[in-house]
Amino acid sequence: MEILVLVAGTNEPSNSNMLADAFVQGMQQFGDVNAHKCRLKDLHIDHFSLDFYDAQCHQEEDFCDVQHLMESADGLIVATPIWNFGVPAHLKNLIDRMGSFALDETRSRGTLYGKPFYLIFTGGAPAVAWKTLMQKTSSHLPEALKYFGASYIGHHFEPKCTAGKGKFGLVVDSRPESLASLRRQGHDFAKVVQEYATTGKAPIKQRAQGKIMRWGEAVLKKIS
Repeated sequence: MEILVLVAGTNEPSNSNMLADAFVQGMQQFGDVNAHKCRLKDLHIDHFSLDFYDAQCHQEEDFCDVQHLMESADGLIVATPIWNFGVPAHLKNLIDRMGSFALDETRSRGTLYGKPFYLIFTGGAPAVAWKTLMQKTSSHLPEALKYFGASYIGHHFEPKCTAGKGKFGLVVDSRPESLASLRRQGHDFAKVVQEYATTGKAPIKQRAQGKIMRWGEAVLKKIS
């Protein structure tokens, strides 16, 4: 199975990166997994503009590499911190740029064909803040990927990823329970990806959600 791992964390060492590694380890315990990790901080991807939707536009090398990896992957993992109630700008920019290949020529239908994806979030706030606010403010990430045709399988939020007030750094290395949980989640995700790689279809639940989304879009078009 080919897996693309996008890590939006910029710190070295990175909590997001370590959790992503644990998740991949769990996948590899399930079976043969070839993971391609991209640290977005190391890539040069220009800011989005409508010019990138032009069929003749020449995309930069790093973006083309990400596009190729995403299109050829059987599954996608995104690991990102939450900064000021949203994901880092370079991740949001990549999502915007993805419209050049993850949407059809009408820019209204996704072309990722049910590809499974999993999200790993880290934040300095406690878990209650995630449930009451941060999950809503970062909801554009899973919704955009679903709009592109990918299948949302699940997420993990790791709270209190700071060493103290105003003190940033690696903390998840001292959380064996969290790392073990990520490995279990990765193992379960691998089962879903294997089904997709074998059948070319997302799980029934995700296919049903996709149909509902497309039905809603069709209704809105008629109303407007």
